[in-house]
Amino acid sequence: MSEADLRAELEQLRRENDALKKTSARGLSMKVSEKGALSIYGLGRFPVTLYKEQWTKLLAMAEEIKTFIHANDSQLKAKE
Repeated sequence: MSEADLRAELEQLRRENDALKKTSARGLSMKVSEKGALSIYGLGRFPVTLYKEQWTKLLAMAEEIKTFIHANDSQLKAKE
C-alpha cells in the first residue's frame, strides 16, 4: 500500500471510530452490512442483521409483538 492509501484508510478508521463513540444512550447503533442489510448492534453479543423488507415486516408487527410480550410476560425471561 502506498502512503496515500494508508493515510486514507487511517482517516476512514478514525471516522468509523468516532461514529462508534457517538452511539445512543442505550448503546445501540446501526450499520449497513457489506451485503446491504441493516445490522443493529448493542442488543446482545452479535448484531441483529436483517434485509430492508425483513425489517419492514417486523416493524409492521410492532403492536402485535408488544401484545404478545404482555400476554406471555410470566413465561418470558428478562436478560439482566
